[in-house]
Amino acid sequence: MALIGRQRELAAVARLLDRAAAGDSGQLFVTGPPGSGKSALIDVAADLARERKIPVFRETAPTVSWLRSPDRLAQAADGPRLLLIDDVDHADHADTSAVDLPALLDRLVSGATVLVATAVEPTGLKPELRLRGLTEPELAELSPGLSADAVHAVWLASGGLPGAALGLADELARLDVTRDPVLHLALTAPSRTGFLDLDPGLIRLLEAAAERTSAPGSRARVLARLARELLGDPSAGRRRRTLIDEAVALAREVGAPGAIAEVLDSGLHALWDPAAAHERLATASEIVTQARRAGDAEVERRGLFWRFTALAELGELEAAESALTAYARASSLAGDSEAAVVVLARQAMLATIRGRFDAAATLAAEVGVLGGRAGLADTERLVGTLRAALAMMRGEYDSLMAPWHDMARRLPGHFFEAAAARALAESGRGDEASLELERLLPAVLAGSGPRWLGVCADLAIVAALVGEPAEAQALYDALAPYHGRLVVSGGANMISGPVDDYLGRLAMRLGRLDLAITHLDVAVTLERRLGALPWLAGTLAARARALTARDGAGDPLRTEEDLDQARSIAQRLGMGAFLATLTPPANEWSLRRDGEGWRLDTGTETARLRDGRGMEYLRILLAAPRREIAALDLVAGGAGLTVPHAAPVLDAVARAAYRNRLEALTEELDAADRAGDAERARRVQEERTALLAELRKATGLGGRARNQSDEAERARVNATRALWAAVKRVEAAAPLAGAHLRASLRTGHLFRYQPAPGGPARWVL
Repeated sequence: MALIGRQRELAAVARLLDRAAAGDSGQLFVTGPPGSGKSALIDVAADLARERKIPVFRETAPTVSWLRSPDRLAQAADGPRLLLIDDVDHADHADTSAVDLPALLDRLVSGATVLVATAVEPTGLKPELRLRGLTEPELAELSPGLSADAVHAVWLASGGLPGAALGLADELARLDVTRDPVLHLALTAPSRTGFLDLDPGLIRLLEAAAERTSAPGSRARVLARLARELLGDPSAGRRRRTLIDEAVALAREVGAPGAIAEVLDSGLHALWDPAAAHERLATASEIVTQARRAGDAEVERRGLFWRFTALAELGELEAAESALTAYARASSLAGDSEAAVVVLARQAMLATIRGRFDAAATLAAEVGVLGGRAGLADTERLVGTLRAALAMMRGEYDSLMAPWHDMARRLPGHFFEAAAARALAESGRGDEASLELERLLPAVLAGSGPRWLGVCADLAIVAALVGEPAEAQALYDALAPYHGRLVVSGGANMISGPVDDYLGRLAMRLGRLDLAITHLDVAVTLERRLGALPWLAGTLAARARALTARDGAGDPLRTEEDLDQARSIAQRLGMGAFLATLTPPANEWSLRRDGEGWRLDTGTETARLRDGRGMEYLRILLAAPRREIAALDLVAGGAGLTVPHAAPVLDAVARAAYRNRLEALTEELDAADRAGDAERARRVQEERTALLAELRKATGLGGRARNQSDEAERARVNATRALWAAVKRVEAAAPLAGAHLRASLRTGHLFRYQPAPGGPARWVL
């Protein structure tokens, strides 16, 4: 028995059956995407085994009950046998999330038993064959009744996967002979990829259809769909705009409601301007109206979903939920199983932002099960996003870095690295996070798209914790136009809080405390209205830090009220990791040398910090709370030095002595060179270099004597830079302690540690 294009796989099955007939064991794993012909292959394997009188036992992974039945195995124990397991990694597995394949092999593959198992994803077990798509000639052999144009169209639309190809070929066979098969499949074939993934075959099919289609209505639909499919290409922004502009003009010229609705829907997908939420809402209404006129229920449902997304962006979650309910009802009446999964995912996100974490986790699990059944390409990504949102709300950032880095590798150009950088910063790995911020920021600021606002929000957290003021300012300017809105990514599959929360944190980093508190006030008001308790806890904690730093009239009382409310919410919602950052500080905090670095311990936070001048300056200031220390004293190692104002650093006698010694050293260096005494020359050169450095520090332009005031200014600049660099390292590793230090340290010509409320009673140094 033959399968087209599967000679390699059939030969491997035949060799396996030969082993069984000879009394040996063996196994073969066959993997490939749905529709690649895995089931057809093991059907043929079963037929080949029966032809050889080899018993066949076949089950599907969701039950695998017979694998756990000793009696059943005992009955099949004598003689050769073929075990077939279809879809061993099926998502709807009844007992466990995955079959332990190595354990099954040890148990099953012995004696004269051979196993053939299929899976969608690679198993990592050998030998394994990955099913490829058929070539165009092989596809022509599979569908002999199709024209060359039709075969080419089917091959592009299906990627050569035989299951999808046979379905499309059957569809074309029933098509009116006057219809163009290329145009038909360009407009109707489903995409085989998830959100932001490119389907190269479908894009090529749409480009071919655009070249051969001149009728305005059809051309408008082809161009609009092509623009939509190009969304995953970050470099295709101008092309998408050009395609949509032409498509909209053609659709309105024709005046067909169905074409207008379809083109507008594709335009919202293809362009997705973050600033156009109000325009999105208006366009959603037009899509619904035009689709109803055309009797196109599917596009009408898309309009309802756009309405949900736009309302969520604008912070109108109650109205957004009403729109989502209407979308869910219409989808249910139409039997749209994929839409049901999308609705569940958004309901899970809404449960998460309101702190209903258990319900959200249950809904996320249902998304995984129902998405697998519906064949939704985005299922894995949807579930991952929902679980990431739950982890973020609970402050569990360590678990997020690997998944976000993996997404960045799989979808380059869509800035998933920003989410990883946020996780790094929130986990105390500030140096890594700041490097990622520096790498990403220029490209992000020049970008756009469905994830752009969320990416900027992630980088805002990084900038607020460990960024430079210029980076914080750039992100503040980018986010400011979205004041009053929510941070929504994609079709509201991720909602990350009020924009004003991020603006407030950035303003705090910039030292603009009044502005920071104003933004955070706006965020708190919105969060209370929405019932978004986890967001509210985080914003209250941020506002408490800003109030502590400002320390104005009434601020200490507001600080305590905010912290009390944040703790209460975190305790009731089980936000343990977040709650740890709000625990009242221990009576003593310590900063001690630890090997070549420093160890900070506040009772709730512990961190190892690398050494540097700034850490030593910090230790000196903490040892003398409320005492002013001159910059020169600080860099000299402590308070108490007295230097006359504007006195020369070196007087004339000292400068003359330096120059005389330099002349003598020059003569010694020449003598050492003449004698070939390298060691003596090295010692003389070291002393000469040191003296020159001291003389340069003591003189200004033209060799004039430098006054002590010049030295004081240099000390101020260098000490300020080093001290705040040290504080940034503390903020990254221990945010609570870092916030206290930033609020308590004063710099200038005089430095001071003025303990802000909420700090320790004393430091152990």
